Amino acid sequence: MKKVLFVMALLFASNTMQAAEKTLHQLQQEFVDLRFGMFIHFNIPTFSPEDWPDPDQPVSTFNPTRLNCHQWALAAKGANMSYGCLTTKHHSGFCIWDTKTTDYNSMNSPVHKDVVREYVDAFRSEGLKVMLYYSILDTHHRIRPGLIDTKKQTALIKAQLTELLSNYGEITALIIDGWDAPWSRISYEDIPFAEIYQHIKSLQPNCLVMDLNAAKYPREGLFYTDIKSYEQGAGQKINTTENQLPALACLSIQRTWFWKESMPTDKLKDVNWLVKENIVPYNNAYCNFILNVAPNRDGLMDDNAVEALKQIGSIWKNEGPTQPIPNSESPIIQTNIAKHRPTEYSWSYDYGIGDFANNDNFSDAWTSHPLIREPWWEVSLDRKRAFDRITILEQQADAIQEYRLEYLNGKTWTTLFEGQAAPGRLKQHTFPAVKAEKVRITVLRHQGTVKIAEFGVYAVL
Repeated sequence: MKKVLFVMALLFASNTMQAAEKTLHQLQQEFVDLRFGMFIHFNIPTFSPEDWPDPDQPVSTFNPTRLNCHQWALAAKGANMSYGCLTTKHHSGFCIWDTKTTDYNSMNSPVHKDVVREYVDAFRSEGLKVMLYYSILDTHHRIRPGLIDTKKQTALIKAQLTELLSNYGEITALIIDGWDAPWSRISYEDIPFAEIYQHIKSLQPNCLVMDLNAAKYPREGLFYTDIKSYEQGAGQKINTTENQLPALACLSIQRTWFWKESMPTDKLKDVNWLVKENIVPYNNAYCNFILNVAPNRDGLMDDNAVEALKQIGSIWKNEGPTQPIPNSESPIIQTNIAKHRPTEYSWSYDYGIGDFANNDNFSDAWTSHPLIREPWWEVSLDRKRAFDRITILEQQADAIQEYRLEYLNGKTWTTLFEGQAAPGRLKQHTFPAVKAEKVRITVLRHQGTVKIAEFGVYAVL
């Protein structure tokens, strides 16, 4: 018996080790291979006429008296979905799990239920993967612009994520929202991205971290996310002919993310359009498609939504793994120490002066004057800093054809890179860490006007 137990222990340890040894590329491939899943916006906004309710809406209003997460899981299976993702906490800060961090939670509501527990158990019982959604922006707990207490609020967020990633088994991915987006205005310095990212990975190394930040960051790179995301309802569309990154596209089958009173009789999005114009082309472009279906105030999905999912399942089948995703640069998770720092540069054209290249706005650019044969731009860091990554994003692809990167340490400029530019808008360089007070780019050859939208220098973690 002791030998049997010993062997079982070894097998368990081996399986655990194998799970921990998955590379990010493997996890990204597995995510894309899931193809199609269910987004479930269900939270206190369900009981409000607005998706952004009063941040102090009473806990007593959350009362899904017929809550049945198993019905959700069966509806997902009816559409041949492979996973679900539930809004554990949306922007108004209400937690639908048994949290010890705040009284503003579903355990204190009339139904007194841990909805996250019921959801994960129901979906796993049907063989579906489990993902969770979590908002950094939290208007109830005053995690919003102008009221950020970095140390205190980061500690609260980490405590909540610890509960979600410790008490509910394996979480395939955590979708994060309300962070460093133009509308949320909570920066990756206000709530430090690298600290939260590493905290998540320390709890569940195989949990993908997805920040819904495509409203700000360009599609060419994985800026602060393991998976590139596209919120179609906000006008974000993946380019199915050019995309080379593991991606997620999300859309709601209903007119809003959370349930509203007209939805049982509303016209839903056409199922043939969802399949032919979304699931199929996106899957062929390294993109997983997640369709939101909002449960009603009883805690059930409306009949018209369930029927639409059945129709999807009748015309679309999950054929298993997709094509291999291309190799890509690792996600950027470090602080950009060039952001908002003083700049010097060669003659600019019109108003496109140098600070446009590091103002944390990807839509404008430092624009070199056409008469300058070898334009240059440099940034002064706040002190001698260690960094191991640089990104250069052009506003227009391929104007820069050859360039040199240098850094200043003391009185000596040292070359980091000199050569031909990689094709496309984004150029990325990773290298053994160096220390410097300044970084400079000199464009040695170009075609057309040089326009640098953002220049990033990333601190060593």
